[in-house]
Amino acid sequence: MKESVARLSHDLYGRRLHHIISHNSNGKSHLKSHTTGLSLNNDRLYKLTYSTEVLLDRGKGKLQDSVGYRISSNVDVVLLWRNPDGDDDQLIQITMKDVNIENVNQQRGEKSIFKGKNPPKIIRKENLEALQRPVLLHLIHGKVKEFYSYANEPVAIENLKRGLASLFQMQLSSGTTNEVDISGDCKVTYQAHQDKVIKIKALDSCKIERSGFTTSNQVLGVTSKATSVTTYKIEDSFVIAVLAEETHAFRMNSLQTIAGKIISKQKLELKTTEAGPRLMSGKQVAAIIKAVDSEYKALPIVGQDFQSKCKRCPSLSEHWQSTRKHLQPDNLSKAEAVRSFLAFIQHLRTATREEILQILKAENKEVLPQLVDAVTSAQTSDSLDAILDFLDFKSDSSIILQERFLYACGFASHPNEELLRGLISKFKGSFASNDIRETVMIIIGALVKKLCQNEGCKLKAVVEAKKLILGGLERAEKKEDTMMYLLALKNALLPEGIPLLLKFAEAGEGPVSHLATTALQRYDVSFITDEVKKTLNRIYHQNRKVHEKTVRTTAAAIILNNNPSYMEVKNILLSIGELPKEMNKYMLTLVQDILRFEMPASKMVRRVLKEMVAHNYDRFSKSGSSSAYTGYIERTPHSASTYSLDILYSGSGILRRSNLNIFQYIGKAHLHSSQVVIEAQGLEALIAATPDEGEENLDSYAGMSAILFDVQLRPVTFFNGYSDLMSKMLSASGDPISVVKGLILLIDHSQELQLQSGLKANMDVQGGLAIDISGAMEFSLWYRESKTRVKTRVALAITGSITVDSSFVKAGLEISTETETGLEFISTVQFSQYPFLVCMQMDKDGAPLRQFETKYERLSTGRGYVSRRRKESLIAGSEFPLHQENSEMCKVVFAPEPASTSSGWF
Repeated sequence: MKESVARLSHDLYGRRLHHIISHNSNGKSHLKSHTTGLSLNNDRLYKLTYSTEVLLDRGKGKLQDSVGYRISSNVDVVLLWRNPDGDDDQLIQITMKDVNIENVNQQRGEKSIFKGKNPPKIIRKENLEALQRPVLLHLIHGKVKEFYSYANEPVAIENLKRGLASLFQMQLSSGTTNEVDISGDCKVTYQAHQDKVIKIKALDSCKIERSGFTTSNQVLGVTSKATSVTTYKIEDSFVIAVLAEETHAFRMNSLQTIAGKIISKQKLELKTTEAGPRLMSGKQVAAIIKAVDSEYKALPIVGQDFQSKCKRCPSLSEHWQSTRKHLQPDNLSKAEAVRSFLAFIQHLRTATREEILQILKAENKEVLPQLVDAVTSAQTSDSLDAILDFLDFKSDSSIILQERFLYACGFASHPNEELLRGLISKFKGSFASNDIRETVMIIIGALVKKLCQNEGCKLKAVVEAKKLILGGLERAEKKEDTMMYLLALKNALLPEGIPLLLKFAEAGEGPVSHLATTALQRYDVSFITDEVKKTLNRIYHQNRKVHEKTVRTTAAAIILNNNPSYMEVKNILLSIGELPKEMNKYMLTLVQDILRFEMPASKMVRRVLKEMVAHNYDRFSKSGSSSAYTGYIERTPHSASTYSLDILYSGSGILRRSNLNIFQYIGKAHLHSSQVVIEAQGLEALIAATPDEGEENLDSYAGMSAILFDVQLRPVTFFNGYSDLMSKMLSASGDPISVVKGLILLIDHSQELQLQSGLKANMDVQGGLAIDISGAMEFSLWYRESKTRVKTRVALAITGSITVDSSFVKAGLEISTETETGLEFISTVQFSQYPFLVCMQMDKDGAPLRQFETKYERLSTGRGYVSRRRKESLIAGSEFPLHQENSEMCKVVFAPEPASTSSGWF
């Protein structure tokens, strides 16, 4: 190699590290200082070889498991012009020749999609001609000033030439700067060594227009990482080769088997030089370019976006016809329904408003709710316009569809201001159903929170929505409106709403006070200040007025979960023993749960318990059946999933509140996956029991409230009032009431990447589920027994994919996981004696786990290679421990019973 370089010492591709070499009239070299980047000699033709290859795999780095392709060519480079006033101002011409395409994985053999096909057939003749047309590069001090090519060439082909041209941009000294190349405007760092210069590009700093979005919550999110390193090899002070490697990897945070990696490489090597065209004379580069070819146009060197055209692709209507059978109501418990739902969303995202409206208007009522879920989840302007045109909020004939649309809005993965504006506009209109009006406001609150999390708090629609929620809460005259705005604030979690919540928590009546307190419970610890805790302490200790047990216990839980002081913990512990019977037991188990589960407050609680006045037998031996318990569903080194169940009974043994929560944690991020609360009050008269203090005048009521994936849903009522209770007991059907049912797009991550080789890449992760949460409360006077049930059925599918597209060949990798499972909680109470008998059960069904991997390479002409793998396993069902002191009675409680006309579901 050294001998070759010595022979070519007059014919340089490259530049001395500290000097520029050019030819004088007698062919000998002379030195000039102030060099900064690559330079070519006059009157020489540089012959180089170039290749770019791409590999896709699951991050394991095994060539045999990867898919991809390599594009290679010879490259001719000549110096056309050098500014006579400065040697570092050059115009060079770059021409690709003898282009070839092949597999990177040579083991493909007979299965190779390129076998028997020459480049004109693979690339197409017109594309190949465009690829082999020269481009001009204007360099000043080694950096690209302008990139010149021909207008109206295919964007994908132009990008390949941009990728090659970008390799000619470099500097010879160490330092950090910004450069504009095919990747965009990027921060780059140069490290100069004796035998090489390394350029490290910070790809996350690159400013380039590309579509993409992600889920804001990290538990449902995706972690991606990108690197770019280019090495300029130097021998005897001359650059002889350029090697570039770029990687993009992604991994789903909560399921790390959903992962993929793109490795893109470029290699440019000098082979020889020979006599070339004479240097063109002139002082203005524009005149030189016009003289070369007046058709040349200055184009951005930044990569341009393109979409591969789909030939003979089905229409949206045809896609829907093949999808709809999987979305029939009877099929929603299967993961296949979720897979079809996710796939159809991708088709909806490229559809027009008219195409979407056409299938909405043609569908029947059985499948229409699922179609509404999909259209709303697409989250495009066309899909939003179509669904808002289709739904009539002034009609009571489509209430189910309106509710499905609103909940899909609440679960939106990346909502925008347009969606919020649309809901605000609807709220100001008229409604056939007051329930739908309330749901609109509740979902407006959820959207405000999501937009604020994405730095959209100052958007006009968000500001208007905040005023609507806070102003509405202050001015509300009806209890129903107060509850509606409190639910909206419980979703929005506005810091400026805390004073209002404190006001309603302390001064409000029963349900209003309880709702305001539970809204405060959702705020981050940073917002639960000493001032907030002063009010909560007054509520718990009833300093100003008597409060219901549900309000007091919630206030205590907030205090204990938000950095309680020594005196706050001590006062709560000292209150145990002075409370109503079941509240005594509940508070005692709450404290024990904090200690057992090592919650943040456990250290402070242990400090207080060193005092005998707080820690004694009398206080810790209180009987009762109320309880609070937290446990792990799953625990790994990087994540955890927990459940917590607290149950509060009245002194007569009738359920007051049942609260089941599931949280997921990854690092410091968490997600409130679900909460199902069943509440009852004023039922003591049914069994001639005495109500607890402060609850003597409560109306008979039972209902259920749910939070799903951090979104508070509109509560549902089992019965309200004594007459309603009796009518539903006598006409009970035995069917539970559904709180939420539908298809949810839960995970939604999409990245469009411009590879520095010129190829286009996409990384996508979508996850969805079909969910049905139902609950019921059964009450038997004959057996003096009550039951509450909460049942959750879920089918889940998650798909991750990476693709690399050159417009004439595409490689891709798809990984997916799917399962179906269920979780059921049953609490049974026999209150014929005291302490009454309680049995609680929480069971998770066994779940089949199916994993799929598909790899492919495909030509635009249709020929392709596909490899598929499948793995199945069974996750065993499990029963979760719950705190209960008379668990031996479960066998008695769950013994078969004769039918009773005085019991039923409502």
